[in-house]
Amino acid sequence: MNTGLKITAFAAAVAATFGTAYGVGTAVDPVTDKAPAAQHGEHDGGQEKGKRMSGEKAAGKEAGHGEHAGHGATAPGGLQISDRGYTLDLKTPRIEADKEQELRFAVVKDATGRNVTAYRAEHDKELHLIVASRDLTSYRHLHPTRAADGTWSTPVRLPEAGGYRVFADFRPEGAKEGLTLGADLAVAGAFEPKDLPAHSTTTTVDGYDVTLKGELKTGAGGDLTLDVAKNGKPVTDLQPYLGAYGHLVALRSGDLAYLHVHPNGEPGDGKTKAGPGISFMAAAPSKGAYRLFLDFKHEGKVRTAAFTVHTGGDAPAGTEQGGGHQH
Repeated sequence: MNTGLKITAFAAAVAATFGTAYGVGTAVDPVTDKAPAAQHGEHDGGQEKGKRMSGEKAAGKEAGHGEHAGHGATAPGGLQISDRGYTLDLKTPRIEADKEQELRFAVVKDATGRNVTAYRAEHDKELHLIVASRDLTSYRHLHPTRAADGTWSTPVRLPEAGGYRVFADFRPEGAKEGLTLGADLAVAGAFEPKDLPAHSTTTTVDGYDVTLKGELKTGAGGDLTLDVAKNGKPVTDLQPYLGAYGHLVALRSGDLAYLHVHPNGEPGDGKTKAGPGISFMAAAPSKGAYRLFLDFKHEGKVRTAAFTVHTGGDAPAGTEQGGGHQH
């Protein structure tokens, strides 16, 4: 492919859909398959109460945000730009690759045409934002700041050109449940698509080895455990990050349907250990390939480990079963 090709209207060519996210503040947390370990030190810990799954009922327990699918009755998060009377207004639909720019957006209440200015905090934040490339090789967890008029903004630098998806996860004040809205973002520059990283249950990030145990399943779902080790030794002193020892986001390859999964238990509950294992209950909305992003905090920094998995745990014939995500 001609590396000089510019994607001046890339978002129009890839107007697919997908899901949820979270973060408030001014921090930008990058993770890419080829970049060094993501440094999330600017994410401050909170006192959120961990939910097993944002937006669905996993194994019969209330999960939170209604649009997250796990039982087929509701759509996965972020597949719509408008839902239940609210619309995501992405005021910055196009930016340039590898250049820090301001990303601006607002949530509009359809009935009034006005920006939402009152939110109920979820997971210690009013709104959570995630940006991911459609090939799932770049991932950002951003902490935007809200102005008095309801406009959110955050600096962002995306390393490569292509199509991206923006996820806003929030709960307006007075609403009965949270929402996840998604919008397409085009990043202009020389574009070369990448294949989905190979299936793997192990990965290394910033000197930490993370191993995934269990299978991502459809229907009622099941348990996933991620073990963290450093220099060959289990990490047993993980630090709370937004009130939990780890946070897991799953994006479905193809349409980037979004699942936000919270761990079983929480710091200080008298039974949840600070590593090496972080346990989650998760359910996939359908069969397919998924990219998992785990945030965990140790020695004052949040790192992100990424995996490619397939529902049922089996990778397509010919795909790699090891090696993993390289930073």
